[in-house]
Amino acid sequence: MRLFFLLFLFAMDAMAAQFEITSTRFRNNEKIPTQFSCDGQDISPPLAWRNAPVSTQSFALICSDPDAPNGTWYHWVVFNIPKTLTEIADNQPPKDSVLGKNSWGRMRYNGPCPPPGTAHRYIFTLYALDTRLNLPASTDAETLQETLQGHLLEKTSLVGLFGR
Repeated sequence: MRLFFLLFLFAMDAMAAQFEITSTRFRNNEKIPTQFSCDGQDISPPLAWRNAPVSTQSFALICSDPDAPNGTWYHWVVFNIPKTLTEIADNQPPKDSVLGKNSWGRMRYNGPCPPPGTAHRYIFTLYALDTRLNLPASTDAETLQETLQGHLLEKTSLVGLFGR
């Protein structure tokens, strides 16, 4: 009986310590406010995370739109986010990190901008990595995803919805 109780406590602790990304401006699978889109100020939303693996050495963040007409469209690519960071303020790139190139060819956040009459999913995926990556600032999302695979400890996602 004691062993069962210890296993139960261990399982409860593991569930409570799930790696998670959130925003104070929208919840998972809810609408992204207009100010974070091309119809608004086109600024990045605030994000926060918790319970990263203990051995995390850096984070990478990719915001993607898998519903884009011509395949996945990348809105934000960031890597080498310091392991000490647990949040990003709105309209602020993560301090001491590297901005990669989004699908517009820009090294910045560009918000949701789907064609009129459609709603898309915008997936903010945060990767916990076992190292800092030796990549140039011009790195695109596909290259980043290929490179981080050998260093991925865990990942978590937040999905926002936006339609016009």
